Amino acid sequence: MTVSHPAPARAAAAPPATTGAPTPPATPEQRALAWAHTARFLTTASQLDQLPATELPEFAFVGRSNAGKSTAINTLTQQGRLAFASKTPGRTQHINLFELGPRDAPNALIADLPGYGYAAVARGAKLRWQQVMADYLAVRRNLEAVVLMVDARHGFTDLDLRLLDFVAPRLANGAVRLLVLLTKADKLNQREAAQALDAAQAVLAERATESSDLSVCLFSALKRRGVGDAASLLHGWVPGLAAPAAA
Repeated sequence: MTVSHPAPARAAAAPPATTGAPTPPATPEQRALAWAHTARFLTTASQLDQLPATELPEFAFVGRSNAGKSTAINTLTQQGRLAFASKTPGRTQHINLFELGPRDAPNALIADLPGYGYAAVARGAKLRWQQVMADYLAVRRNLEAVVLMVDARHGFTDLDLRLLDFVAPRLANGAVRLLVLLTKADKLNQREAAQALDAAQAVLAERATESSDLSVCLFSALKRRGVGDAASLLHGWVPGLAAPAAA
């Protein structure tokens, strides 16, 4: 059983200034951030059968509308407009795929799933997308991990827990990992942030098994808190990309 959170979050390190030939990233975190920065748009799909069949590990970013999902993707990849944040929450109703790694040999995918829980979305569309997401989480073969955005000020909602139910069997047997990003952590003081983290840990502990791999960290796009930690986790979950241990 693994229910963990990364080491105390810190601002992501800026790459050092260079003169002449570029210097390869020196630390595991810098390598992970450089890898995340390679993200580029691949395709969009409104149905599961429109997604490409692939063996590349896929990281599904999910969360309630207004939980900061698009902002988290853009912050992790250090790209201002990679993931589209609609001015009308709940309007984006496609699965968008982004490749990571070298252009001629990508090694992972990000799947940006539609936000959920926005009341103004028509009931028919809401139910259709609920089913699409449930099917995706249950059967997408190359799904490596779910990255769930939870507003740190409010904690897990009933809809967040329902989404975890969709993928619960795959989390329980370790086939799919889970990373919970407690977004908008900059809006909490130190005591409130610690309480939010403890509460999220308790929720995950109830769902943990000996085989599961469940992680949570505080995340702030504004303060860049937790960015390096999240990138390092995802990078480490791609086969063959784990950083070598320091000598």
